[in-house]
Amino acid sequence: MKDSSVKDKIDTKKLPCHVAIIMDGNGRWAKKRGLSRIFGHQHAINAVRDVTEAAAELGVKYLTLYTFSTENWDRPLDEVNALMDLLVKSIEKETPTLKKNNIRLAAIGDFSRLPQSVSNRLQSCIDETKDNTRTTLVLALSYSSRWEIMNAVKEISKQVLRGDLNVDDIDEVKFSSCLTTANIPDPDLLIRTSGELRISNFLLWQIAYSELYFTPVNWPDFSKKEFYEAIVSYQARERRFGKTGEQIV
Repeated sequence: MKDSSVKDKIDTKKLPCHVAIIMDGNGRWAKKRGLSRIFGHQHAINAVRDVTEAAAELGVKYLTLYTFSTENWDRPLDEVNALMDLLVKSIEKETPTLKKNNIRLAAIGDFSRLPQSVSNRLQSCIDETKDNTRTTLVLALSYSSRWEIMNAVKEISKQVLRGDLNVDDIDEVKFSSCLTTANIPDPDLLIRTSGELRISNFLLWQIAYSELYFTPVNWPDFSKKEFYEAIVSYQARERRFGKTGEQIV
């Protein structure tokens, strides 16, 4: 089925505001072709570009990509170094396109672990696109949900100890305000590629009521067509948020 025929099925009045993606399968994609894992990561850039364009064209306001987890730091050093270099070069290369298409770049994660040069260059690209309004592309970089939640607990504890916050005033809104996603709406749709059926420590608090979509397609092969299919699947579901179907109607 062609991209356009799948896209025609999408109701633009019922789009998810925020789509998050666990981009999985780069290594397996490369291994099937007798290539090193880094080749899979290099080809993954095309999928990032296609999906970002598709999201912006449809009108999806936020797209969050699980780019590099805190656990990924435990991978072989040569792979980590290659990933960091590829990441920064790709972001710098794509920044003019982001600006042209009115797409804002943002990032969440533990940036204290990033090499200073990577952090500086990433921030430069974020600054260049900060005034764009069409779609926000969020990179989850050196990120894990458990790290984020622990960080929020520490911040709230500090506020209580300083006397700035009463324990009885701690609620979901307050907790959410201490997360790295404080100014980003919770994902409506979470996509995971490569056929794996797990969340992998990604946005655990934020996806409490997200719709989940799993596809066997490895990330380097994930095209606009696959993205459109995920949106069509999302729109066919009834989101009840704990209520009954009758209450929603």
